[in-house]
Amino acid sequence: MVVGVLAGYRIIDMTTVLAGPLGVYQLALLGADVIKVEVPGTGDVARDFGADADLRERQMGPSFLASNSQKSSVTINLKSDGGREAFRRLVRASDALVENMRPGVLARLGFSPDELLALNPDLVYCSLTGFGSSGPLAQYPAYDQIIQGLAGMASVTGFPDGDGVRVGFPVCDALGGYVAALAVAAGLANTASPRGVYLDVAMLDAALSAMSWVSSEALFGRHPRRIGNDNAASSPSGTFYAADGPLNIATNTLEQFRTLCRVVGRDDLPDDPRFATREDRKARRSELSALLNEALSLRTVEEWVTELAAEGVPSGPLLEVPDALHQPQVRSRGLVHQVTLPGPDSRQVSVLGSPIHVNGEPLRPERAPAELGSDTERVLLDVGCQPEEIARWREEGAI
Repeated sequence: MVVGVLAGYRIIDMTTVLAGPLGVYQLALLGADVIKVEVPGTGDVARDFGADADLRERQMGPSFLASNSQKSSVTINLKSDGGREAFRRLVRASDALVENMRPGVLARLGFSPDELLALNPDLVYCSLTGFGSSGPLAQYPAYDQIIQGLAGMASVTGFPDGDGVRVGFPVCDALGGYVAALAVAAGLANTASPRGVYLDVAMLDAALSAMSWVSSEALFGRHPRRIGNDNAASSPSGTFYAADGPLNIATNTLEQFRTLCRVVGRDDLPDDPRFATREDRKARRSELSALLNEALSLRTVEEWVTELAAEGVPSGPLLEVPDALHQPQVRSRGLVHQVTLPGPDSRQVSVLGSPIHVNGEPLRPERAPAELGSDTERVLLDVGCQPEEIARWREEGAI
């Protein structure tokens, strides 16, 4: 096992569904000791999401498995006196806390940012919500598709003759989670004493920030539009068609354009006055693409990708997700791992590890997600709670 760079830090994960769990999962893979605090009896609703009925029955739905390996599970009822006391003990003994409740929910339970930092002046507290803790939309509910629409992301996705469409996976959830993970890691790296800080992350802000070039163009007066699979910044750059299907090709420099034309047998195109400059090629994108597609239709995707790569022109096939996960490049990097689920049958399932390698080694989960509440007693004992207190809280339904 690779020792992660966050080994020794304890992080409370109070997030549910996707954005928060995905972000905190990255911190767990980096070595942090993550304690997932869930509602007794039900837990994270994502436990029941996904296509595999057997896994849903175990409260280990595929959606939950995607982001919750390498975490312990503690159940605490924060609406009870005993639950709040148990939570206070956990906060005092932790380094960071991440939650994705609507602004004010945790405060109404007695745990505002000020109250949490008073309990633990060194706590890195991160709130991840759709719109942040301020502004006219702060109290609005939000899911990924809502953020995609409000960020203008859908307006630039799709083809010019159709409506804007959502990106094919919850990209705003993922962006929000990764930004939250970055914020927490930065907070933990702070050497000030005390280092306590309140970090307010909004999915909408994260989305617009990630749309960097598109957002920048809009700030300078241009109205970004849908252009399908083409690259707004250059041409020829987009999806083209070989004898057996589509492939992506990107030429961002004149030299790459010249090389592409030479490889496909159209050396004449770079000297054609219609395509002399980048702006000329962008203005006549459809005309240029048609000429290239005619040449590309003579060979297969694999043949073109192999030859273009050898010549330094970026290209690649358009894979289905199962093929993407099993391609040799991904397998060689060790991104997909097997974990064994708790239970008598020791079922093994595949999960994604970290995209980060440490000293040449992939960061992988060593254990599957925990069964709901299975670590409650162990964790509470670790943070100083007494056995008789734990027994009383359990009898009261507080944990």
